[in-house]
Amino acid sequence: MIDIYTEKRESKDWILQNDLYFNLNTGNEEMSENELNLIQQVDEAKLTPDKHIETKYGLGTIRNLSSGCKTLLNIVKHSDKVVCVEECGPNVLKIIFKMDNIKIYMSRPTLVDIPDDAKIRFNDSDIVIGSKGYNAWWGKEYERREADDL
Repeated sequence: MIDIYTEKRESKDWILQNDLYFNLNTGNEEMSENELNLIQQVDEAKLTPDKHIETKYGLGTIRNLSSGCKTLLNIVKHSDKVVCVEECGPNVLKIIFKMDNIKIYMSRPTLVDIPDDAKIRFNDSDIVIGSKGYNAWWGKEYERREADDL
């Protein structure tokens, strides 16, 4: 199940500034084979043992990974936290919506490929399935926001 929260909260259990959190925390942790594969898949980069990345553009540090890649790694390495995905492009969101047992924050819908069997729970309440359920929930949410003048 993917938990989506649509109202921002300030909490130690939330990662709202992915680049900063990654640079101070996640980027200093050891990366698993799966995480190295995600870096390759998203940024077409190879992580060296000394925490540098090799890309088609040249050599950089792990801090030079894209915001989307950093967000994905924050989700994978800190699945107990709610992670903001608003800076992610469709390539990363496609990966995120194939995951399970994660918590994300998004204040608005995004066009993304969502598997038909993906279970999504909004704000610890409404459970929907797949792309159709996701789109229907957001449609009702926008009607609610309009009615509440938000």
